Amino acid sequence: MESGLKPASVGLRTRLFQIIFESDTPLAKGFDIALITAILISVMVVILDSVTDLHLRFGSFFYYLDWALTLLFTVEIALRIYCLERPWLYLKSFYGIVDIIAVLPTWLALLFPGIQILVLVRMLRILRIFRVLGLFTFVGEAQLLLDALKRSLRQMLLFFCSIFMLVTLFASLMFLIESPASGFTSIPISIYWAIVSLTTVGYGDIVPATPLGQAITVVLMLIGYSIIAVPTGVFSAQVIRSIREERYSDEACPGCGHDRHEKKARYCMQCGTWLDETTEDPHEPQ
Repeated sequence: MESGLKPASVGLRTRLFQIIFESDTPLAKGFDIALITAILISVMVVILDSVTDLHLRFGSFFYYLDWALTLLFTVEIALRIYCLERPWLYLKSFYGIVDIIAVLPTWLALLFPGIQILVLVRMLRILRIFRVLGLFTFVGEAQLLLDALKRSLRQMLLFFCSIFMLVTLFASLMFLIESPASGFTSIPISIYWAIVSLTTVGYGDIVPATPLGQAITVVLMLIGYSIIAVPTGVFSAQVIRSIREERYSDEACPGCGHDRHEKKARYCMQCGTWLDETTEDPHEPQ
């Protein structure tokens, strides 16, 4: 159940609330499964309708199916608002905003045909699966990644700044060496070439023609291979650190001084001493 949301009153609204916002009854689970199915079908309609051949053959079918799903989602949102004691808490929540945005473009496209591009926002409907599956309940795993990202932010920023300076130097050098006929018409274009070469993508749209330029390109590619693992290593180290802090305690054993015990551990893995100094060892003879 989403935080802070309560049913409006006893009776039909409470029953609807249990079905829509909870998943502990067969009917509620059936509602979740039906909602997941409808969301996946809706997203698939948007994806398939973007294919020209399928749009030409099944465009009308996709159109009416999308409207049927939009009406279904609109009724669902109306029921969510109806069964809540304080609907504005739902409307201003993350999921409420996603729900509204997921159906609003289709209605706006009906009122204002010139903004058909907004229909692509329907892809946000796939975010609603997070609500049904409760993926955000795995907050521990998600928090580990967020903590690792925060801790590695400075190192990553320093790394990218260094890469940008390296790319700019190589790009400026190639701009001086190569001619505009080879595609190096400006330093920004040369920076684009340097990034493509450093990441070893190699689109081939801009290629050095001189032996010196080709030699510099080889050096830049080798540098790219040598540093490509740096951000991965930095982030991985922080993930491991977060896992250790989540799993292990820094408190030292009062008997031997060994630390890095698991937080749930009660006895030292080295000497067997009772770790919790605030309570007595239940197995120690009185």
